[in-house]
Amino acid sequence: MASDPKVHSFEDVATHNKTKDCWLIIGGKVYDVTAFMEDHPGGDEVLLSATGKDATDDFEDVGHSDSARDMMAKYYIGEIDSTTVPLKRAYAPPKQANYNPNKTPEFVIKILQFLVPLIILALAFVVRRYTKEKSE
Repeated sequence: MASDPKVHSFEDVATHNKTKDCWLIIGGKVYDVTAFMEDHPGGDEVLLSATGKDATDDFEDVGHSDSARDMMAKYYIGEIDSTTVPLKRAYAPPKQANYNPNKTPEFVIKILQFLVPLIILALAFVVRRYTKEKSE
């Protein structure tokens, strides 16, 4: 590691999000993992999905080995300017449709799905009976 590490802005790091140019932010440090893309056990898609954000949680959730953590030192290129990292967004659940206790449209459709075949069946019996009486 250099004695005076370079400080990168979040915007600068976020632009390095391709297979041939991939930088990650882990634990406040910036790593250029481009050379490791083909060798990563999880594949390059895993690394690419961690670009453009603070990948610390992604890295920690996997449970990397000590040797993997030691390997990070050779990809270290500097620190992240923490003032440029956007705040984590709070989880906002998806908006749901208002509850409709009557469920009128769904109810009507279900009734029709049940009644229409019954009406057709009843008409078939009436026509059959009517044509049978005429032939006798």
